[in-house]
Amino acid sequence: MPDRAGENAVPQTYPEITVVVATRDRPGLLERAVASILGQDYPGRVECVVVYDHVDVRELDVPAGPDRSLKLIANSRRPGLPGGRNSGVEAATGELLAFCDDDDIWLPTKLSRQVEQLADPAIGAVSCGLRLRGPGIDKERVLDRDRVVHGELLADRVMEVHSSTMLVRRSTWAAAGEVDEGIPGGYSEDYEWLLRVSATTPIAVVREALVIVDWHGGSFYFGRWATIVEAQRYLIGKHPELATSRAGMARLRGQIAFALASGNRRTEAMKELAAVIRLNPREKRVLVTVPVILGLVTGERVLRMAQKRGKGI
Repeated sequence: MPDRAGENAVPQTYPEITVVVATRDRPGLLERAVASILGQDYPGRVECVVVYDHVDVRELDVPAGPDRSLKLIANSRRPGLPGGRNSGVEAATGELLAFCDDDDIWLPTKLSRQVEQLADPAIGAVSCGLRLRGPGIDKERVLDRDRVVHGELLADRVMEVHSSTMLVRRSTWAAAGEVDEGIPGGYSEDYEWLLRVSATTPIAVVREALVIVDWHGGSFYFGRWATIVEAQRYLIGKHPELATSRAGMARLRGQIAFALASGNRRTEAMKELAAVIRLNPREKRVLVTVPVILGLVTGERVLRMAQKRGKGI
């Protein structure tokens, strides 16, 4: 008799994915991001929810294709990126949730490669590598490991785990909670959320650069030094477990010291820097903060130089 074992096999199912794109509308760039989402080779359904952050909702001329849908909504929550992402999740129908910045690009295999990792029921979130691309820079950032755990994110931001790389189960979203709309200025909202995600599940990593991050060498937070100080202090207060990592705490307080110095709050910056040195004398932000305190260079110039190399402060 012929082997008919496969005739009654249950067909493989692919969970529906909703991708949230929060935007203040960037014509051209937004369409490019949405097209890369709807153009995924993933066999299951993909829903893209574009959330306009307190600007007019604009129709997008991007073909959806089979098993693809595009939903355009207004941010019904607090203005800013956290509120936009939370509004998008509220409107989402997918079993899995992902996020993409409105100027980033996904390579076609991103979702397929990430969903493979979710075959392991112990994994509730998946990231992947990225490529920074912009004027004067074209650089891959891919981790050399298959997992990122909570302790690693306490010690370091792990910049490769970027908001545009993340895919999570709905159960992970429910356990971690929504994006914090109370963090001052929305600064570090992605890192704060990742701390909560990683406290509930290891984050699997696809060791390929599947996201292109449009690295334009600027920042929404350029010169908003007081906001950065408030946000990082808020983060430390909300996550007391950060104190378990001397290196991680030195990094955050080093950012505070740099922002204080850049905002001409030099006396406060020196006190903060002394605390950083006690925590970790090798913290790299000590070397960039001292010249700013001495008035030899501005914080803006230091930040621009760092961003040209694909780094932050």
